Amino acid sequence: MSGGADLVTDSDLLSRRILAVDDEEANVLLLASLLEREGYTDVQCVTDPTKALDAYVAMEPHLVLLDLMMPGVDGYQLLEAFRRQAKPGEFRPVVVLPADTTVHARRRALSLGAKDFVTKPFDVVEVALRIANLLETQVLYERLRDGTR
Repeated sequence: MSGGADLVTDSDLLSRRILAVDDEEANVLLLASLLEREGYTDVQCVTDPTKALDAYVAMEPHLVLLDLMMPGVDGYQLLEAFRRQAKPGEFRPVVVLPADTTVHARRRALSLGAKDFVTKPFDVVEVALRIANLLETQVLYERLRDGTR
């Protein structure tokens, strides 16, 4: 799974906490199934966007998968809220998974702190690879920041 010349092992990645937020039950079931199949062991899914920030604070996920168009609280508002929760020196990537493919949506999400963008319907293999790549970057960042190997 990881490509960092064995600097990061699969177990380093698979134990990371992942939060998936999407108001469509079918989408979170697909994501949960994908993550389980890849071997991730700590995944939480939220279909009520008004509960996403509480889940984010309680779980302190290493990575977030986020829909943008949701009722009540949209993904843009959540990106802003997640950014306000960030601790100094922290790298907690958010991958947005919207149906909106416009340039405006991509730019707005990226400007609010999203680290990657995959439009629906998405290729599950590509999403799995993007998740693994971001988590690998996160592990290496933490090691560099903390002075560990």
